Amino acid sequence: MDGTGLARAVHRCRVEWMDTDAAGHHHNTAVVRYVEAAEAELMRACGVTGYFGAAPRVRYEADFTAPLWFGQEVTTVLAVERVGTSSVTFRFEVWGEPTDRGPRQLAASGRYVAVHVPRGRRESAPWPEEWVTAWREFATHLTPAPEPVTSGRATVRS
Repeated sequence: MDGTGLARAVHRCRVEWMDTDAAGHHHNTAVVRYVEAAEAELMRACGVTGYFGAAPRVRYEADFTAPLWFGQEVTTVLAVERVGTSSVTFRFEVWGEPTDRGPRQLAASGRYVAVHVPRGRRESAPWPEEWVTAWREFATHLTPAPEPVTSGRATVRS
């Protein structure tokens, strides 16, 4: 199943001092934390419990296109791109909001794959149907995204 009609989340925060290097712009690892915060927000909004600790990442890719600066507001958009039997692919964008340094810019974009590995097991297993249903049902209550998730020329909206 592709991401059409599946869930998405928008997470907003600021670049904190611990997110930066000596030059005052973000470490690339901060992007991963912003994306994971959006993922946690998505799971809470969908009412999915037990996901964390049972969904390790098995692939992660990111393109870094602009710096984020200490104190800058950041908007992270996360969308479910595809749900497989035991894997889920997410697509994300991390935007730096306007500052005195310039206009809103895409700072990073990419995708990652998580696999369902239930606690106490070492191999993947199908997603619980209630989680997949929750991701679908949450999407039906969404208003159009103000920030589309894009990759190259394609745009994903749920």
